[in-house]
Amino acid sequence: MEYLIERIMLGIVSLLAGFSAAPEPPVVTPIPIVEKSWKCEDCSPEEQYVLAELQEHTLINDRNALATIMGNIKQESLFKANICEGGARVNYEDCHTGGYGLIQWTSIGRYNNLGKFCTKYGCDPSTLEGQTRYMINESVFQRYLPMFEGGGQTVQQYMVPAYYWLGWGIEGQRENYAYDYVKRLDWV
Repeated sequence: MEYLIERIMLGIVSLLAGFSAAPEPPVVTPIPIVEKSWKCEDCSPEEQYVLAELQEHTLINDRNALATIMGNIKQESLFKANICEGGARVNYEDCHTGGYGLIQWTSIGRYNNLGKFCTKYGCDPSTLEGQTRYMINESVFQRYLPMFEGGGQTVQQYMVPAYYWLGWGIEGQRENYAYDYVKRLDWV
C-alpha cells in the first residue's frame, strides 16, 4: 500500500512539474484602425479645416448635412474669417456694422459672445480657428446640431435647420454651393 501511495505521489509530482511553467501568452497583432471621414481634396485649406473640425467635434457624418453647413458658410463669408459685412477685411474689434466672420454673426449678442468665448478659451476671434471653435460651441448652433447629426436628409431638408441657425436675410447661392460640396466630398 505504501508503495502504491508513493507511486501515486510521484505521478502527481511529475504531472505537476509539467504544469509548473506558466504558458506563453499568445502573440497579439494589433489591428490598425482606419479612421474614415469626408474630405474635399480640391477645397481651399480654410474649407478643409472647417470640414475636419465639424467632423471631429460633432457627430455629423452625413455628406448632405456637412455640405449644407459648408454651403452656408461659403455664402456668408467665402470662408474668410476676418470679413465684416460688406466685404471689409478687418479684425474682430474693428467691425462695427452688420455681421462679422465665417457666418456673419450679426446680432450684438452673438457678435459679443464670439469675443467673450475667445477671451475665455484663449483664441483669436479674428481667425478661422477661433471662429470655427466658437461656431461649433455656440449655443445657437448647438440648439440645431441634432438636426444635422441625425442624417438621411436631402440638402433642401437640411436648409431648414441651417436657416434657423443662421437666420439669413438673403438666401443667395447657399443651396447651390451646398450641392456643389455634395459632389466634391469623398469618403476616405
